[in-house]
Amino acid sequence: MPVHAQDSADALRQDIRTLRQTLEAMEKRLDALETAEGRAPAQRPEVTAVAPTAITPSATLPHATTTQVPGTGQAILPPRDSVADPSSAASRPDSVAGPTDPELKGFLAIPNTDTLIRIGGYAKLDAIVDTRAAGDEDQFVTSTIPAGSAHRDVSNFNLHAKQTRFSFEARRPTSRGNLRFYLENDFFGSSDGYQFRLRHAYGQLGNTYAGYGYATFMDADSLPDTLDFAGPGGAGYLLVAGIHHSFAMGKGNTLTVAAEDPDAQLAGTTDATVAANRVPDVTVTARLERDWGHLQLGGVARSLGYDGDQRDDRRFGGGVQLSGSASVGEQDLLLFGALGGKGLSRYTADLTGSDLDAVIGQDGRLHALSLQGGFVGYTHYWSPLWRSNLIYGQLTMARNAALAADAFRQSRYGVFNLIWSPAPSWTMGMEVLYGQLEQQDGQRADTVRVQGSLQYNFIK
Repeated sequence: MPVHAQDSADALRQDIRTLRQTLEAMEKRLDALETAEGRAPAQRPEVTAVAPTAITPSATLPHATTTQVPGTGQAILPPRDSVADPSSAASRPDSVAGPTDPELKGFLAIPNTDTLIRIGGYAKLDAIVDTRAAGDEDQFVTSTIPAGSAHRDVSNFNLHAKQTRFSFEARRPTSRGNLRFYLENDFFGSSDGYQFRLRHAYGQLGNTYAGYGYATFMDADSLPDTLDFAGPGGAGYLLVAGIHHSFAMGKGNTLTVAAEDPDAQLAGTTDATVAANRVPDVTVTARLERDWGHLQLGGVARSLGYDGDQRDDRRFGGGVQLSGSASVGEQDLLLFGALGGKGLSRYTADLTGSDLDAVIGQDGRLHALSLQGGFVGYTHYWSPLWRSNLIYGQLTMARNAALAADAFRQSRYGVFNLIWSPAPSWTMGMEVLYGQLEQQDGQRADTVRVQGSLQYNFIK
């Protein structure tokens, strides 16, 4: 337990002892007055000491520094720091605490209810310098690096605060399990402005989740700690509407089954063809959590298809991902992920929204595109205030004659950063990023980005 928590418990015990002594003195004075008036002292119930317990929504104790969320267990994974902090928004069995927020700080009780609420988020300013054109000026998406452009060698400076985030969370115990509601937004809704964008909006009762948020296939706890918003292109990443249920298998093991919005993203479509989404994407993930880290194995099955004026076609798609984290000694942390399959582009950080799940050939047949990739990240804590991350990622798509010559073929992503957190709510750092893109025709382009960030967390 943290030192301040122990100090709070000692203060509570001292207050209880003081109150008991005051009450005993007042009872003696009352007995003396009743005796002087010729009446027998009244019998009073015995006051017993009650050991201080976790603060609940219906009672508050003096000197308390936090409100413990009822019904949630302790975080199993080793604590870690993260700038973008994807773990806080992730759905978990029984809504337990995550590795970046093990104490669930900042909750306030609503009087006369069992509901606790928390308002969170942060303000973040990013200063970005690109030595060559990077495509996306706000986040480092390697698949957007322009290859063959006449203006590819033009440097660029950018300053923005689009990653600034607001979140609202409510929790309460029920007869059916713990209820959690989570809402989160940022300002990445448009490329040329600060349009408010929905990131998460879901409810979870016990182990049943419904709403909009991270796809069950992805693993938020394996994502590395970067100042860049996008992260490695070879990581599984998708925000999607869906429903899932987790089954506890004991000793930190869970099995999750999900049905989610399909949205087949196809290349080669025309005005006479349209993507057909007949059934939801189905995902099954198995997860193991221990005090040294975790492993997650996930698989997704998809039905890809299109309808046209002349013909239609269907193909099976899907893939698997193995990801996890592992403590290395007392100061270091290893993060990793590897994925592969056909029709899996939508589920990757680099290619979601790029219409590369499958392609319609000249003969009208639908071809699911093969893809494999992954990343590895290493975090070292130089001290309690300083940390660094070294990250490498790669994503590769098989060549396909039906694709355009400038379509995606391969990307590489590399990062090194130095992050300083002089206070829990204040973080700043510098980061060097390298990205390379290769197209289907073999043409390549690369760029180097230097990014500095300053972030203020509302609750940390």
